[in-house]
Amino acid sequence: MTTSRLRLFQLVSPALPVGAFSYSEGLEVLVQQGLLADGPAVAAWLEAELRRGALAVEAASLPRLLVAQEAELRERDGWLLALREAPEVRAQQRQMGGSLLRLLLDLGFAPPALDLAWPAAFALAGRALEIPAPELVEAYLYGWVANQLSAAVRLVPLGSTEAQRLQLTLAPLIAERANALVGADPDQLWSGGVGSGLAQLRHAELYSRLFRS
Repeated sequence: MTTSRLRLFQLVSPALPVGAFSYSEGLEVLVQQGLLADGPAVAAWLEAELRRGALAVEAASLPRLLVAQEAELRERDGWLLALREAPEVRAQQRQMGGSLLRLLLDLGFAPPALDLAWPAAFALAGRALEIPAPELVEAYLYGWVANQLSAAVRLVPLGSTEAQRLQLTLAPLIAERANALVGADPDQLWSGGVGSGLAQLRHAELYSRLFRS
């Protein structure tokens, strides 16, 4: 096993101190509305986001971000952030990105900026840890699914065994989407995650909530 693969495991570990566990990205709204009441509903939601959500545009941007100079890095960072309609999700992206970049700095790396959002920060972590683009894209999708399932365990409720079953079931789709997105032009992609965007916008209106987005 290569060192880069071991570093990749570290990057997608739930122990990575970026606060991903505190966000649901609209999942909490959908559960409270009764739209995600069981495992099959959660699986359908995750599959739709993997195929048509803003997540796919972000993942397709990683290969460019991986090699971008600072000016292009900032331009694409701003463009990706603008794809997220909800202020809570934009704040999430900034917080997680800043936390990861500060961690890289503390670990002895020298990222070119410390104020980038999550996709650009993830790409810079891949650059620092010498992770190839195909593996980085796959890890980005995998990590997002894992975080959503972690939220679903606390919200649906979804048993931990069922969550692991869903992660296994979605693995072929994650691999398929990663293979397609690593060579895609993100400027030619579109996000069809209207339901996701609306759910994320409505999260701020919840009377009670467990998550920050």
